[in-house]
Amino acid sequence: MSSLAAARADNFYYPPEWTPNQGSLNKFHGQHALRERARKLDQGILIIRFEMPFNIWCGGCNSMIAKGVRFNAEKKQVGNYYSTKIWSFSMKSACCKHEIVIQTDPKNCEYVIMSGAQRKTEEFDVEDAETFELPADEERGKLADPFYRLEHQEEDLQKKKEAEPLLVRLQRVSDVRHSDDYTLNKALRARLRNQKKRVAEEEAVSRRMGLGIRLLPKSEEDAATAKQVKFCSGFEKNKREKRAAITAAPVFKNQSTSSTAAKKRLELESKRRKIKAIAASNLLTAGISPSSWSQPSVSTSGAKRISVAARIR
Repeated sequence: MSSLAAARADNFYYPPEWTPNQGSLNKFHGQHALRERARKLDQGILIIRFEMPFNIWCGGCNSMIAKGVRFNAEKKQVGNYYSTKIWSFSMKSACCKHEIVIQTDPKNCEYVIMSGAQRKTEEFDVEDAETFELPADEERGKLADPFYRLEHQEEDLQKKKEAEPLLVRLQRVSDVRHSDDYTLNKALRARLRNQKKRVAEEEAVSRRMGLGIRLLPKSEEDAATAKQVKFCSGFEKNKREKRAAITAAPVFKNQSTSSTAAKKRLELESKRRKIKAIAASNLLTAGISPSSWSQPSVSTSGAKRISVAARIR
């Protein structure tokens, strides 16, 4: 950016026709110092950036507008609380362009929704939120009373004496822990080095075992739990059945039974050889192609008739 453009951007450029008698640059150009934000200044309205002080529900589309969302709001004075001004902020929601009006409440030190929205009710427990509970208006009023403070002064002093040893002990422990920064840093770095070394060893063991995850160190509890687990498989069952069959079988086998089974086996083999020999002779005499072997329904006589018919044609 050139120097002239930079001067114009910063509104420090004085044109040649300007003279010091004409006043400031804003007066010379006939505009307000706030530019577009002051276009309704004659009506007492100034456009500002308003930040939502709490969570609300939009009255137009019933969607939630979170705390901290910013709007271009029209700010104007609508009254006074004693000498404090009451300001009104009018804005349009981004979800449905619904107009929302919020006013200040100097009496209660908060904002009040006048129209266009509804405040989201949020309740929480002081103990869960880990915060301090502020005293109520009645309690604060009592604290301003000197007689009330005098009555409870002894009780407060007693509580202080009871809590003082604990606070002193905590302060002493904190001083001991943070007195030597070098020693604390050294101990922390040593612990981190040992942790990195242990992780590297566990990863090496996992890679040797062919696992893609890092195993935790062994513990006695895991070992005891693993011993109590029993896996039911078919191997043990088959082993028991075979052992029972072997136990029930006779010690000496019957020779006549084994010889009879051998004879039957030899007879079956001889029958198979005869059937194969007959099929081979039919093939040589009738000229049946080997592809017809897969068709058991076709007989040898049928094959002869087919060959004779082919010759006549």
